[in-house]
Amino acid sequence: MHEALLYEKLPGSRVRCHTCQWRCRINPGKFGVCGMYQNQDGILYNLNYARVSSVAADPIEKKPLFHFYPGTLCLSLGTLGCNFHCKHCQNWEISTADSSSLIRGCREIQPQTSIDLARQYKCRGISWTYNEPTIWFEHTYDSARLAKENGLYTVYVTNGYATPETLDMIGPYLDAWRVDVKGFTDEFYKTLSGIPRWQGILEITQRAKEKWNMHVEVVTNIIPTMNDDDEQLTGIANWIKDKLGELTPWHVTRFHPQHRLRDLPPTPLETIERAWEIGKKAGLKFVYAGNVPGHSSESTVCYNCGKLNVERYGYQTDIRGLDGSRCKFCGAELNFRVSGPKEG
Repeated sequence: MHEALLYEKLPGSRVRCHTCQWRCRINPGKFGVCGMYQNQDGILYNLNYARVSSVAADPIEKKPLFHFYPGTLCLSLGTLGCNFHCKHCQNWEISTADSSSLIRGCREIQPQTSIDLARQYKCRGISWTYNEPTIWFEHTYDSARLAKENGLYTVYVTNGYATPETLDMIGPYLDAWRVDVKGFTDEFYKTLSGIPRWQGILEITQRAKEKWNMHVEVVTNIIPTMNDDDEQLTGIANWIKDKLGELTPWHVTRFHPQHRLRDLPPTPLETIERAWEIGKKAGLKFVYAGNVPGHSSESTVCYNCGKLNVERYGYQTDIRGLDGSRCKFCGAELNFRVSGPKEG
């Protein structure tokens, strides 16, 4: 249990948390939306510091990050709880768990231990994933600082609902921002995740790229009847192109029935391919079909000369034609992050 880094004290021993965009006002003894920040006698505590529910040495492509240290392993860590309540969550067993599960459902991995594990399993970096990283912000912040000191890259796999204060605190120590843009309407975000002000996700993602030079990749899980319409997909594609740049990868991934959306079918392949076409029409150079092993769009092909740069099948990666961040054959910029972690 750690005192929160970002909160303010209010009259009557209440507090306001500033870790995520809910900015919860919390009465004494009560919890924030995520269930992992509690007001104890006017002091806000994070309850899940170093409490790890899931740990693995994953291919970076599993995040998915396709233009960030391709072919490397990253130590992947998750905890319990979430500040979203997505009906389709594939990790719902951990995202819906409350603080009473922290002892029996987790192991303790302190920041230094995560560095040691990364080295033991030959990982080039660390990602905080499986559930939203900001709900154990104090732990990820301490770990990211230590990772940077030890030459490891750092990744947030995030729903993007962090506050500017949170982003700016961890910004110097975070290399990649793999963000979900789940849809593009108020109704969709309210229905799927219970989020009333989703546009803040777009603003914080722009900030991650522009202010902190993070490598950004965007994922949209396409759910039949909910966010598979041309209007939303075109809106996302145009926003990526206009605000993040044409070289920003967009992963359009196939939905599989999970949690509270088991009544819906998997996404038809033709829907994924239509989304791919929408992305390309919007001017995006790199659109990848996800959860469709063997699809032709899994690999990176240079938009300028048409040569194969990185061949992928599932999580198997073969680097064929990269020269740093550029195409080895024609020199076109491909927006790959392959050098050491950024300097502060």
